[in-house]
Amino acid sequence: MTKIVLAMGTSHGPMLSTPPADWDLRVRADRAEPAHPFRGRTYDFEALMALRASEGLEAQVALAAREAHAARCHAALEVLAQALHDAAPDVVVIVGNDQREVFGPAITPALWLYGGESVFDEPVSAARLAKMPPGISISSAAIKPEARTEYPAHAALARHLATAFTDRGHDITFSTEVPQRGNDGPTGMPHAFGFVYQRLMHGRVPPHVPIMLNTFYAPNQPRATRCVDLGLALRDALSAWPQEVRVALIASGGLSHFVIDEAFDRALLDAMARADNAYLRGIDEALLQSGTSEVKNWLPVIAAANAEAMTMQLVDYVPCYRSAAGTGNAMGFVLWHPSN
Repeated sequence: MTKIVLAMGTSHGPMLSTPPADWDLRVRADRAEPAHPFRGRTYDFEALMALRASEGLEAQVALAAREAHAARCHAALEVLAQALHDAAPDVVVIVGNDQREVFGPAITPALWLYGGESVFDEPVSAARLAKMPPGISISSAAIKPEARTEYPAHAALARHLATAFTDRGHDITFSTEVPQRGNDGPTGMPHAFGFVYQRLMHGRVPPHVPIMLNTFYAPNQPRATRCVDLGLALRDALSAWPQEVRVALIASGGLSHFVIDEAFDRALLDAMARADNAYLRGIDEALLQSGTSEVKNWLPVIAAANAEAMTMQLVDYVPCYRSAAGTGNAMGFVLWHPSN
């Protein structure tokens, strides 16, 4: 019988792979963005500065604060990596998202499930790095392998999940190859997965099933309630899998960004702690935009963990600000352990 031996959620933002002294390299792009989503409305940078002036965020962006935040994040990632190593799963299911790394604007699946025998990842090409904004190129290079590397996937479990999800009313895009877009050569898997391969698995990737949600791009973003339903279907499908395997579930992305909203994050973490699926289903779609939309990668894992009555452990929550306007990335690191 399949057993879920561990579940986890991790942020994967570029600031986790960028030296704290360079976090403000992205502020130029923050200033240029005319429509930052924040609490259901959009603001330009100067409007955010005015809106959040009373929060005293200047202290949060001082270099000493950035270095302290980065140290906490790195310590939390090591806790997650050690937990994954100790759990020694036979198979891992990773839920992440794509940001035009695999699928271009012409085709955007709401829910993609990979069913091939292996995936690959490789260093970012010089041409692609040259096109990336400051702060992104550093991170992108840091979470890629030194050379093209293939990692094992679990095709049989993927086909089982695809059938089970379809039976539960989820429309699946299923493929046995990873599409590669652009003119700068293949990129391998999206950074949501590359981060897990390198920072949590340290390149020792077990057989796994990648599930990719379209969290960013309207109009076919799966809604929160569908993401919860997907997690319940995932747990039931794993329970029905006849092989005796140990499975870990990993959610990659979030929490609030590119404008940090600590109130939103705390409410989410509180709902997770009390296994409140109703709250998760009811999260306003207007709050799940831009980078904060990656919370949807967590919802299937949370729902599956709740259905298994697993015990949640908040490893850390670190709001990593890079400007006094509140831009940055709130980092969340969570484990769920079996109840018996």
